[in-house]
Amino acid sequence: MPPPPPAQAPPRRPIGTVDLTPVPGTAGRPFVRFAPPEHYDDRTTRLRPVGPRLAPRVAAAAACLVLGLGLIGGAATGSLLTGEDGDGIVAAHSAYTRAGELWHSIPVDQLFPRTLKGEGAGPGGADRTWTRIAVAPDTTCAKAFDPLLHKALSPVGCLRLLRATYTDATQSSVTTVGLLFTRADQEATQALRTRFTEQGLDRRADLMPRPYAAKGTAAAEFGDAQRASWTLNVLTDAPVVVYAVSGFADGRTVSDPQPAADAMKPGVTTAPAQAGLGNEAQGIADRIERGLRKAVQKQSTEQPS
Repeated sequence: MPPPPPAQAPPRRPIGTVDLTPVPGTAGRPFVRFAPPEHYDDRTTRLRPVGPRLAPRVAAAAACLVLGLGLIGGAATGSLLTGEDGDGIVAAHSAYTRAGELWHSIPVDQLFPRTLKGEGAGPGGADRTWTRIAVAPDTTCAKAFDPLLHKALSPVGCLRLLRATYTDATQSSVTTVGLLFTRADQEATQALRTRFTEQGLDRRADLMPRPYAAKGTAAAEFGDAQRASWTLNVLTDAPVVVYAVSGFADGRTVSDPQPAADAMKPGVTTAPAQAGLGNEAQGIADRIERGLRKAVQKQSTEQPS
């Protein structure tokens, strides 16, 4: 008798379908086959990452990295602000402090040279030469400024005021230049500079510095009424205010004084502009300021380490 034919397996249903055929002995209970999970790969039986779920993980990792770098940067900044590894900040503070002591430790001829060369400092780029004709005794600021300017400068205090007066080669103009050494720290100095620049106090005619009129010189008649042009600069790397005010040497009064920045503009036809008095004030102030910075630098290099 031939053997019975082998039993044939039921046809395989597509994955994810529900087989409702009762399993023997289950009394009609359906057998449910679920679709494979979305991480499942029936070709390799290995789990594979899915893109949409990977993106949040990458974003979280990037956020942690940014946060970590921010904390490191913040720690480094805090270290600088507290003086740790802040050699540059300490050096700048030391230079600022030393600059405030120059008024009694540097020769007058170094602060106010007997002759100043102004290559290209005149109108139209003409060369200028200025000769010092007087040096005022170092003093306080009590009578050196008009009351309104004295009040504007009062937040930084007045430690000492040094002044000198120059004349040009033709002795037709005279200029007083001043170095006001203040009592302020760097924060107060920066605040004063911000106020002067943002509010335009350095350009107001009622805040002009006063000249130093030395008897027996070309500046003998250089009084308040003769002031024609001026400049004023609050330094931030030294406790110093540098200014200069110019006028005619013949004692004529000036009814329309102009700040140097305006008098130096092309095409201006005022008396201070046509006489080049804006250039005189700005040119002398610039060179005295440069000399002060060189003196600070020299003193810094001579300090023992």
